[in-house]
Amino acid sequence: MMSAAPQLQDNREQVYNGIKPKPSTNPNRNWLAYMIASWSVGQGVLPDYLGLEAEQFYALNSYFFPECKLPKQALSGSKLDFSRMLEKADLVNLLKHYARPEAVEIDWMIAIIVAGCLGGDHLWQDLGLWSRSQLSAMLHYNFPELAAKNDKDMKWKKFLYKQLCEAEGLYLCRAPSCEVCVDYPKCFGPEE
Repeated sequence: MMSAAPQLQDNREQVYNGIKPKPSTNPNRNWLAYMIASWSVGQGVLPDYLGLEAEQFYALNSYFFPECKLPKQALSGSKLDFSRMLEKADLVNLLKHYARPEAVEIDWMIAIIVAGCLGGDHLWQDLGLWSRSQLSAMLHYNFPELAAKNDKDMKWKKFLYKQLCEAEGLYLCRAPSCEVCVDYPKCFGPEE
């Protein structure tokens, strides 16, 4: 009998191969294909419509994947309660501030990332990306100046929230610097 994890992996790869983007100059299409493949088999925390408004979802579908009719509901049954997220507007504003202005899809990417921030796992896993390196590349592409600030390889969700705290002048950490903090391994380094 096949265990559930390899079966989900196989299903995810099948979905990805079905929507795999044709060569494109826009790498967001490929990262979205990875996220959609995971989301389509119930992985990650993205809710219905990938966390987008219905109109945004249909626009994303026709812009990036016109040959596919993407499911609008999350197989995971995930329903994100944005009322729990008091900092939603702050995260949107932070990402918009650093976003590449020429990217047509940037509002979609921001909404999906913010929805992923509601999950309890690493951001790359909550988004349904297949590795942390994919998330890093996606953030460097869409928010180059912001991503460059993460020069010590802090875990991305922690990094985004740290940026919000610093913007408000809040420093909740008791250590004088990250390098001497006992929680250093929890905030920095590999997530694989």
